[in-house]
Amino acid sequence: MLWLLANAAAADGELGQRVLGSVGLDAGTQSPEGVYAGDRFFYYSADRLLNRKGEPLPIKGLEIDAYANVIGVSGTIKPDGWPYLSAAFAVPVAWMSTQADLPPTDIGRSGLGDLVVQPLKIGWRSQRYDAVGSYAFYAPTGQLNREGLGQPQWTQQLSLGGTLFFDDDRGWRLSALASYNHYHRKLSIDLTRGDTVQLQGGFGAKFFQILDFGVAAYALWQVADDTGSALPAAARGARERVYGVGPEIGITIPAIRGKLTARYEWDLGARARTEGQILVVSLSLLAWPLP
Repeated sequence: MLWLLANAAAADGELGQRVLGSVGLDAGTQSPEGVYAGDRFFYYSADRLLNRKGEPLPIKGLEIDAYANVIGVSGTIKPDGWPYLSAAFAVPVAWMSTQADLPPTDIGRSGLGDLVVQPLKIGWRSQRYDAVGSYAFYAPTGQLNREGLGQPQWTQQLSLGGTLFFDDDRGWRLSALASYNHYHRKLSIDLTRGDTVQLQGGFGAKFFQILDFGVAAYALWQVADDTGSALPAAARGARERVYGVGPEIGITIPAIRGKLTARYEWDLGARARTEGQILVVSLSLLAWPLP
């Protein structure tokens, strides 16, 4: 139980696309050419930790709160005869606390999260559909978990998705982005997290050319067991699973060539992990348009 609590409470810098709820209505959408700057704020809270059967563990007074802010830059070009080509880089900073009455727990940590680097994204953009594919990696620069089983690790991520538009104005749309996360052995400890598959996206529309509204959703399945000599016997064979859903709203701000987006989603059907809710607020700006 203590290992599960420590692992669930340890924020290892998953502040890029790995974080469920990071993307919603525009998950599989290809951006036009340009250089973009962005800021994304996360708040996650939970008061339940579930076992592999989805049953709450007997932890009295459990309260987990995690805050993070990610600042990033991305660029997109479209050479003649080529699809859209993009790259991105992001730096997260995070703070979290974990409290419980039984077993007695009071942990507070803050620091730099893992750097997010997306060296290549390929995309296609048309009036009625977009398609995207990308590769990203997460470098273990995070300072939140330098003790015990919370040690960070290198992570590689492959993603594929798209958006289907139901009208010529690209208003009503259905978007989805699937990702495969491959985790390497944790630093300084013989423990490797099992690979996961996640799905994020949403269904919604744009109103009056400035207001986006819809429903965002996500799902995660752990498809391989955790391994290593440091893995407690009680945790062997436990695979994480969770679904989530909630509203999303976005406002286009022409004066600053930007967009402000907020979504709030609830975890559902969780197993071998915490079950809570997440708030994500994002601001993206077109810093430098390209012809």
